[in-house]
Amino acid sequence: MKPFHTPNLIEAGCDEAGRGCLAGPVFAAAVILPPSFEHPLINDSKQLSERARYLLRPIIERAAVAWSVAMASSQEIDKFNILNASILAMHRAIDGLSVRPDHLLIDGNRFKPYPMIMHTTVVKGDALFLPIAAASILAKTYRDDYMLQLHQQHPAYGWDVNKGYPTKPHRAAIARHGTTEHHRLTFRLLPAEQ
Repeated sequence: MKPFHTPNLIEAGCDEAGRGCLAGPVFAAAVILPPSFEHPLINDSKQLSERARYLLRPIIERAAVAWSVAMASSQEIDKFNILNASILAMHRAIDGLSVRPDHLLIDGNRFKPYPMIMHTTVVKGDALFLPIAAASILAKTYRDDYMLQLHQQHPAYGWDVNKGYPTKPHRAAIARHGTTEHHRLTFRLLPAEQ
């Protein structure tokens, strides 16, 4: 895994979590790591166990030059679409950084330029660059924490287990109980009729 994309620049890695969910916000994180930072466990958050992600989160937060986590709500997802809401959450995370980066490393292939900061999009960047992998871990763990809080309000949907993703039990609960204010109403919440 590479520590940076462009040498001698302050780079922030950016990634999001929760794009494919039926409920809850999309979260994004921006992380600036020291160029010398390395850790053998850090990888794309989807490749890590939940335990490993939570183990790595405080390590990343302590080591980072700066980090920030932000979100876009399910209402914003319905209003702007999931791609634009994901980019909005990334921009908010960049807004929250205490150090202004010179360059943004974005996971994926779509991004809207952030004012006055150049960016590079990298497909599967969370498996290639440490700052993006670190951002993926923060975005995923903070979103999971948020979904656990929402589960307390709406236990019928199993968000403590599925985190809002389209599992069979989640869809069955929507069919049985209807939607909440946290569901993304522009998404296909129930399977198409046979």
